[in-house]
Amino acid sequence: MRKYNQYFSALSLAAILFASCDKDDNNNPEPVDPTVESKYIVAVTPAALTNVADYLLTADNLDAGTISTTGNGVEQDGTYRYYVTHNGKFFSMLYGQGNPGAVTAYDLATGKLNKLTNFQTETVQAFAPADKDILMFKIPRSQTGGNNALWYRVSTEKLEIVGEGQTDIVSMASNGERAHFTWLKQVGNKVYAPYMSIKGCCSDNFGTAYPDSAWIAVFSYPSMTLEKVIKDNRTSFIGRYFTDGLEVVENGDVYAFSSGVATNVGVYTSTKHSAITRLKSGITEFDQTYLFDIETASGGWYLTNKLYVGNNTFILSMAKDKGAYAIGNRFAIVNVVDKTFKWVEGTPDPKDIADVTTTNFAPMDNKTGYIGISLNDGKSAVYKFDASTATAVKGLNVEGGGITAIQKLSKSK
Repeated sequence: MRKYNQYFSALSLAAILFASCDKDDNNNPEPVDPTVESKYIVAVTPAALTNVADYLLTADNLDAGTISTTGNGVEQDGTYRYYVTHNGKFFSMLYGQGNPGAVTAYDLATGKLNKLTNFQTETVQAFAPADKDILMFKIPRSQTGGNNALWYRVSTEKLEIVGEGQTDIVSMASNGERAHFTWLKQVGNKVYAPYMSIKGCCSDNFGTAYPDSAWIAVFSYPSMTLEKVIKDNRTSFIGRYFTDGLEVVENGDVYAFSSGVATNVGVYTSTKHSAITRLKSGITEFDQTYLFDIETASGGWYLTNKLYVGNNTFILSMAKDKGAYAIGNRFAIVNVVDKTFKWVEGTPDPKDIADVTTTNFAPMDNKTGYIGISLNDGKSAVYKFDASTATAVKGLNVEGGGITAIQKLSKSK
């Protein structure tokens, strides 16, 4: 996923208009090989350029080798793309910054990235797989946008909207502010939507008078009926703007990750540490017996993102200085059941890191994760993390740009 520091525009998804793309997106078409079952997709922003589109490069493995944007890749239409893979399809979503966006869908039917459709939309602020759909929310962040967040279910099979509705985010917050979902997560037959409470006015849209609480809206699925809102006062809000803060582990427990970066008029006001809380499987309440204080365990750092590798083990991106939209440049391994914390060795010095991908890939083997790191000198590479040893090594080199996302696309079975 692209970094989002300065991209706060809100859009809607009131209609989807299917259209073909006139230009040839593939600068160097690969031979068709229908025997190919999977490919790794690395999204790259070309170097030394600003406000340019990503290129989607493909690779057979992430552990070694080199790929380049020179004469290669599938160019995306428009800047600020975000990516999700679900049900054998790769979705490239344009954040339109106040203008209509688009969603481009690909599969591997021909053994390479095969465009299925390019449908025009308006950008949303939260989206995630749910059953065989992509669930999307347009969330107005200011009072001028009205009181309702609009939701849409886009079928990954039909590639069209199969359900839509709205929910009142002002009444949901019930404190004079607005609920702004940070992300979405399917949990059984429900969708959990953690949110920030934000003012939505007065030149401080994302500020809040309630920095020391966390909330999750619980919806039934697929009806998206709001069942309840659950609250915890031991951390600040879960996730961050455009950042997934929930994960479901193998036994059905849900872990919630808080950075502790709530603000009021630009000042960090939360008194709560960056920490992890838990909801036990099947129980839509926070487990008051569990709290993992990451800020204390790390000696004063806070988490900015997480990658689940399986068996209750996560790779955390960590930052030292508070920043609502900062990307962590140091990495740690945590086991959320044992509450163990280990710094990762083998990554570049934090001061040399220019950017870190926030959309990453893990094969779910209980130890391995792949994260893209771009350096100040312009070099970029995919790093392979081994959670069992808390180490990382440089894998696939990427020439010609900075890595923005890493995914794996496999053919539908």
